[in-house]
This record gives sequence, structure tokens and C-alpha cells, in this order.
Amino acid sequence: MLRTTSKTFKVASVAVLFAGAFALQRAAHSSEPAVRIPPPAHDETAGSAHTETAVFAGGCFWGVQGVFQHVRGVKEVMSGYAGGAADTAQYDRVSEGDTGHAESVRVTYDPAQISYGKLLQIFFSVAHNPTELNYQGPDHGTQYRSAVFPTNAAQRDIANEYIVQLDKAHVYSGKIVTKVEDYKGFYPAEGYHQNYLTEHPESPYIAINDLPKIGNLKQMFPAAYRQDAVLVTVAAK
Repeated sequence: MLRTTSKTFKVASVAVLFAGAFALQRAAHSSEPAVRIPPPAHDETAGSAHTETAVFAGGCFWGVQGVFQHVRGVKEVMSGYAGGAADTAQYDRVSEGDTGHAESVRVTYDPAQISYGKLLQIFFSVAHNPTELNYQGPDHGTQYRSAVFPTNAAQRDIANEYIVQLDKAHVYSGKIVTKVEDYKGFYPAEGYHQNYLTEHPESPYIAINDLPKIGNLKQMFPAAYRQDAVLVTVAAK
């Protein structure tokens, strides 16, 4: 999402920006190409619980939400804000880039079906590019940073060790800049941001930057891919 203070202006601007080259770029271009990476050497052990949460930030939450909505074992993916205070968790304020928030997703999942480590592998492989510092593709600012917000000590250990593992494996052309940050709470984004990829596949921004990620998920993680997205229920206004 290009940074503006107006959602309507932002979407219109993106459409104008890409309209001329849209037909040529749609099938071939993605801002964050997928990278094949090994699974984490250290992962969580499934217990008796069937519901856990994970919070990730990887640029525009439209695409990251869309990716995880197609992952088996995921119960819900909510777009929102993490890293800042409750009173600044609104899109217009976060877009100013000085709130400490990052556009994030909260993934509710069943650890008996998919592990936290597998979610991290998908996050680092197809959901975004972890080597881009404070930007993803066309979106620039600290609100588009790459970050993991562990909700418990085990997640923190797994995330930290996995970043070290991937850097040592030299699977990317640059160093991973993803930060493992303290979890201060998650604040759901406005209703019009939820399920955006699924509801607006014709958007040039979505077609160019995000739909290729769904194809990459299907190709690179076939056992984890689900055809039908698990959507957020948005309360009627």
C-alpha cells in the first residue's frame, strides 16, 4: 500500500500508477519473489492445545493476511497493528510512520495441524522479503518493517534461532533484517482492510504484489496450501 493519509486516494493512486503496464506485469511481476528455505531446526512440540496465536509484520497486511488465509491449520487471520500504543492504532495515524506500529497480522492456528515453525517458514519464504529494511516493494516506512512479535517465550526462541539459521545458510542475497520485537498487544485494523486480497483480486496493487504470493504458497508448500481462504467475519456497520 502506498503511504497516504487517505485510503481512497491511496487505492486510486496505485491504480493510476500501474494502469499503463498492468497487462504486462500482472502475470510475471511480484515485489517480493519467493525463496526456497529450509524448515527451522528448532520448532514447537504440539501439546493438547488446539488454539495458539502468532503475530507477524511483513509490509502491507493485505498480502500477508491473504497468504496465511490459504494455510491449512489456520483458523483466522486478522489484519491490524502491533508495536505501538492503543491510542495510535488507526490507519491514518500508523501511516504517518511515527507510532511504533507495524502493519501486522494475527494468525490464530491449531498447533496440532501446523506448527509455529512452519508458519515462520511460510512467512520468510513467500509472504514477504525479510531482507528489505523498513519497506516492502512499493511501500516505504517503519510501518512496513519486517518483524515478529512472539506471544510466548517458546516462540521467541524459535524465531531468534531460525533467523540465525537462515543467515548462516545464505539463502538470501542479503542479510535478514527482521526484528524479533516485544509483543505489546495487537489491534485489529479497520473493517475495510480485512479480507482485502480475496475481495479485490482485480486491484492492480493486489494482482501485481500479492496474488503471486498465493501461487508461490501453492507451489512451494502444497501440503500446507488450502484452496478456499478462511475469511474474517467483519461486523456490519
